[in-house]
Amino acid sequence: MNWERTRSWFPVTGELAYFNHASVAPVSTRVQEALGRYSAEITRHGALHYAQFFDAEIERVRGRAAELIGASRDEIAFVKNTSEGLGLVAAGLDWDPGDQVVTCDLEYPSNVYPWWSLHARGVETIMLPGRNGKLPFASVERALENPRVRLLALSSVQYGSGFRSDIEALGRLCRERGVLFCLDAIQSVGLLPIDVAQAGVDFLAADGHKWLLSLEGCGIFYCSRSVLDRVTPRVVGWRSVTENTDFDRYHMDLQPGAGRFEEGTPNTAGIFGLGAAIDLLHEIGVEAIAERVLGLTGELAERLEARGTEVVSPRDDSERAGIVAFRYNDEPPKATAARLRRAGVFVSVRRGAVRASPHFYNNRGDMEQLLGAL
Repeated sequence: MNWERTRSWFPVTGELAYFNHASVAPVSTRVQEALGRYSAEITRHGALHYAQFFDAEIERVRGRAAELIGASRDEIAFVKNTSEGLGLVAAGLDWDPGDQVVTCDLEYPSNVYPWWSLHARGVETIMLPGRNGKLPFASVERALENPRVRLLALSSVQYGSGFRSDIEALGRLCRERGVLFCLDAIQSVGLLPIDVAQAGVDFLAADGHKWLLSLEGCGIFYCSRSVLDRVTPRVVGWRSVTENTDFDRYHMDLQPGAGRFEEGTPNTAGIFGLGAAIDLLHEIGVEAIAERVLGLTGELAERLEARGTEVVSPRDDSERAGIVAFRYNDEPPKATAARLRRAGVFVSVRRGAVRASPHFYNNRGDMEQLLGAL
C-alpha cells in the first residue's frame, strides 16, 4: 500500500496534522462523493427510484458492515450511535431483580448509563476498578464467578488510555460462565480486525465517526442470531416487521434478523457515507491498517518517552491500539492541547492526559509537526 497516496483522499491533511480519530474523524473524498451521489439523486428524482437507489444501497452497506466484523448480514442493524445500540440491549433483555452487569470505571459514559438506568428494575452494575488505565483480566474473572452476573459490558479499547482488551479471552470466559458479552467497539472497528463469531461477542455497537472514518449519527449494531430472541425491541415501528412495504396490513411479525431494531425511516444519507467509508477500509484491508497505525503509535510513544514525556498508554504490543495518551512535563494537559492546536496539530484531552490518535493516512511529517510543536 502506498500510504502517501492515501493522504490525497483526506483534504484535512492540507490544513492540519489530525491526531483526533478517537474523537471525531475527518471524512475522505470517497465519503464526500457518496454524499454527492445521494444529494444528486434526492434533488433530481426525489423518491422515484427509492427501491433501486436507496434500499439497494442500504442492504449493500449492511452486508459490507457484516463482513467488516465477521458477522452475517441479518445480524446487523443501523443505529444512530453507540449509545442507541447499547441501549437496545439494556432495555431489551428480560432482567430479573438481583441480576448484575459487570463493567469498569474506565469506560466512556455511553457504556455506563444504559446499565445504570437498570437500577430501577433491580439490576446492579458492578464497576470494576481499572489500574493505570488498564482493566486486569483477573478482575473480570473473579467478578464473573458470581452466578448473578448476566452480562459483561466492556469497550474493546478504552477511550482514555488506549488499553486494548483481549476480546477473545473475554469471550471464552463469558461462554464458560454463561454470561452475555456486549462490546462497545467504537474505538476499534475500522482500526483493528475483529471476528465477532470467533470472539464469542453477543452484541456490538459502534458509531461511524471515529475509526470508521464516516459521519456522526450513523453506526452499526450487531446482535448474534443465537441471542436475537432474548432481546425484545422496546420501540417497534413499521420497519420492524416483515413485508413492511405493505402499509395497509397491520401485524406484529417481527423481521427475523437484527433489522427488527430499525423501527422507522433510516438515516439514508449517513448510510451512504458509511458505505463509502467501509468500502475504503475493505480496499486497504483492516490488517494492513492495524499494522500501519500500531507502527505510528509505537514510534510516537517511543519518541515522546525519549524526550522525557510521560506516556500513560500501554506499551505492550498486545495492549496497544490507536491512542497515545501522554502528559508533557508539568504543563496542564489542556494547555498542551491548546498549544498544539495553535500549531495546527489537533489532539484532545481525556482522563487527565493529552490524547493523540492517528489513522493510516497520517505520516511522519505529521509526527514531526506534533513533536516540534511540543
